[in-house]
Amino acid sequence: MKEKSKHYYDCDRNKPIETTPCYYIGLDGMKAIDVIHEFDLSYDLGNAVTYILRCKRKHDDQGVECISKAIDHLEYELKKIKKNKGRGCCNLK
Repeated sequence: MKEKSKHYYDCDRNKPIETTPCYYIGLDGMKAIDVIHEFDLSYDLGNAVTYILRCKRKHDDQGVECISKAIDHLEYELKKIKKNKGRGCCNLK
């Protein structure tokens, strides 16, 4: 792997995340990313789940923005499933 430039971490988006935002943590402490990894979800399904889990916690719009984003990711996942004739949508064993 290529070594990072000495200026790589000058930008906030490149700094490691030290804490998980509260809107990604459930009542029992489970993190959204743990759910996504446990179910081995694809990129778009994982993003949809993340948006759904945080929909009432991040914004003051009753979840409208997050639900709209989740729907976008689900529609994209459906396009991939249809394009691949039902194969490759999930990594179920």
